Amino acid sequence: MTSYLVGHITVKNDELWQKYLSGVQESLLPFKSNVIFRGKLAAVLAGKHEHDLSVVIEFPDQNTLTKWYNSKKYQSLIPLRDKAADVVLVSFNA
Repeated sequence: MTSYLVGHITVKNDELWQKYLSGVQESLLPFKSNVIFRGKLAAVLAGKHEHDLSVVIEFPDQNTLTKWYNSKKYQSLIPLRDKAADVVLVSFNA
């Protein structure tokens, strides 16, 4: 079953964020993932949404998504991520 990582992001430091993005791209390569969407919020149509950027990344399944998240490469990026932005990551199965 295909799984999707959805990230909601508010960037605090653009330079650090760009470094983080480069590392994430590299970390995704071994996991047969695909960035489906990366974009800036246009409008909130209902409810509250506190972040201005979102990303959707497709993985073959939840197990692969979890392996990527727990990989040494991605785990090493988390301190940089936390300095660069406020991020909420969630996963969904389709």
